[in-house]
Amino acid sequence: MQQIPSVDLRDFLSDDPARKQKFVNEIGRAYEDIGFVALKGHFLNDQLVEDLYSEVRNFFNLPLETKAKYEIPGIGGQRGYISFGKEHAKGRSAGDLKEFWHFGQYVNADSKYADEYPENVTVSELPNFNSTGKEAYKQLEKTGIYVLRALAIHIGLDEFYFDQYIEEGNSILRPIHYPPITDEPKDGAVRAAAHGDINLITLLMGAQGKGLQVQNHAGEWLDAIAQPDELMINVGDMLSRHTNNKLKSTIHQVVNPPRELWGTSRYSIPFFMHPVSDMKLNCLPECIDENNPKQFEDITAGDYLNERLVELGLIKK
Repeated sequence: MQQIPSVDLRDFLSDDPARKQKFVNEIGRAYEDIGFVALKGHFLNDQLVEDLYSEVRNFFNLPLETKAKYEIPGIGGQRGYISFGKEHAKGRSAGDLKEFWHFGQYVNADSKYADEYPENVTVSELPNFNSTGKEAYKQLEKTGIYVLRALAIHIGLDEFYFDQYIEEGNSILRPIHYPPITDEPKDGAVRAAAHGDINLITLLMGAQGKGLQVQNHAGEWLDAIAQPDELMINVGDMLSRHTNNKLKSTIHQVVNPPRELWGTSRYSIPFFMHPVSDMKLNCLPECIDENNPKQFEDITAGDYLNERLVELGLIKK
């Protein structure tokens, strides 16, 4: 497969059973083959996308000392600002050439997860930053719920299997700024080194230009470029683990641009869809047989996330 398949969520949402099954078949096949799809028909409208990018640019254009006051110690970078070069890929020491922000889940005070999730951080200099981020979070979460419903059908589960784990899940919206490159990067640093995502699925805004690359089963790197109305959506390690690697978590990276474009910024906004921490990621019986025996030890989503945040350098052991 030499390109990322494109699917349309409106097929799944239609009242036509044949169109719904067509979407299930297409996304299921794509996630077994390469782990990525480009998705049309999502719930983000053009105005919300425009507003979000405007607010994100405004934030990253703030002076460094202003941004730094929103970098909150002791929470593993789970909310607020994470400064340039702080995160690195698993197995690497060179920090990625990016700075980013985290919006997290919005729960009521009486939620069982209220004490588990840090508060979202309010940017006082930008009155619309937080409200715009919250609306985008909700629409991406809504989109992801339907994608997971389609995957549940594909796996042979009840359509609404994932709903119980996604409601109040530990999902993260991460606006990323890859600043202009001013000097030769040290130690082979790139904007985002080759990695697999931690979570169930990732919904990515901002893959409309070259930069994002996906590794196929032959080890070749493919450019993953979405159309203006598409999100790029990939399987994360949690879902790969839960499905005993039936659905593939694909290694991907964001490479540095050609030298003549070093002076330009890049922005992308992934939504990392996480379940609640007490979800068991044990391999599903539907995905285990004599040709595909159980490949992973039992673990909860919370314990797995903690392991990975240590590997990424965001929290200490």
